[in-house]
Amino acid sequence: MIVPPATLGMLGGGQLGRYFVMAAHRLGYKMVVLDPDPASIAGAAADHHIVASYDDQTALHDLASRCAAITCEFENVPAATLALLEQRKPVRPAASAVRICQDRREEKAFLREADIPVAPYLALLAEDPIPAQASELFPAILKTAREGYDGKGQWQVNNLDELATALAGSGVPCVLEKLLALEGEFALTLARSPGGAISALPLVQNWHSGGILDQTRSPANAPALESEAKRIAEHLIAALDYVGVLTVEFFLVGGQLLVNEMAPRPHNSGHPSLDNAECSQFELQVRALCDLPLPEQIAVRPALLINLLGDLWQNGTPDWAALLALPGLHLHLYDKGKPRPGRKMGHITITGDNWSTVEDTCRQARLLLGLAPR
Repeated sequence: MIVPPATLGMLGGGQLGRYFVMAAHRLGYKMVVLDPDPASIAGAAADHHIVASYDDQTALHDLASRCAAITCEFENVPAATLALLEQRKPVRPAASAVRICQDRREEKAFLREADIPVAPYLALLAEDPIPAQASELFPAILKTAREGYDGKGQWQVNNLDELATALAGSGVPCVLEKLLALEGEFALTLARSPGGAISALPLVQNWHSGGILDQTRSPANAPALESEAKRIAEHLIAALDYVGVLTVEFFLVGGQLLVNEMAPRPHNSGHPSLDNAECSQFELQVRALCDLPLPEQIAVRPALLINLLGDLWQNGTPDWAALLALPGLHLHLYDKGKPRPGRKMGHITITGDNWSTVEDTCRQARLLLGLAPR
């Protein structure tokens, strides 16, 4: 067990890292962030910011020398970096688990091997001939195998010609997934300690726009789906021998949950826990990293989250005063600097004692923001 006032290390400097820093500070830990961006918002909140690339050997030695344990805020930290740090200090999650989550080909193969249902797919290389069975997946989504998120690196294709053009344009390994008729999208965030204890936040329901999360309902209030999602997620976290916070995204198709992907970290859809839960996803991350006790159950209040993208600033700064006048509204701005279309600048969470009040406030908030009703 690693107890305060020990120093913890974070690879990555965005909003997920910043919330981890805040949760660690509240529990009495010191924080060091390694991120190449001098303007890193997590680095600004930490006790020390190492400005260096994730493969800088000197910087990694410095990080390891300062910290009792290390984690990461996103899955694209090189697995080789995590493996190197593991030789010096506890790194949670481990390089072996993050490596699987970094590549959709490896992730899908792992899920299939674990007997977890996924959408029909094919792994493709730009330089190889397109296999005949690709035509069985149309209409489909072509996704880059690595580093695609928030709709980036994805193209809808409807025939072999469109697929050939998109694949050649990508120039990288890809996964072709059958486009399914979704009945809903859900996510479950859970944590596992080094000793094997598991704690989960309630299942949430998500709605996306343009491939980016738009709104989240916490909890989803779907007991049968939640039970199945927990069964699948706990099976995966054990199969990975995973320590830390893991988020599993699900598609609901024909009444069955399919795993879309895994994120080896806290998740945008887990942000309501900052305001509606007894233990947030970031405190769970700190507890799992440090082998502190995990809560057996996490009670939550009704909450709806709305993402604030840079598009909202195109006609000037949103009217925060009007939004903050709404009951139960919590504003989170990430201090990212210049807004850009599609860039996550913050979020709002609306909490209350009953769904009627929360949903009514959410409608008012979307109207004030100029967002279409959900």
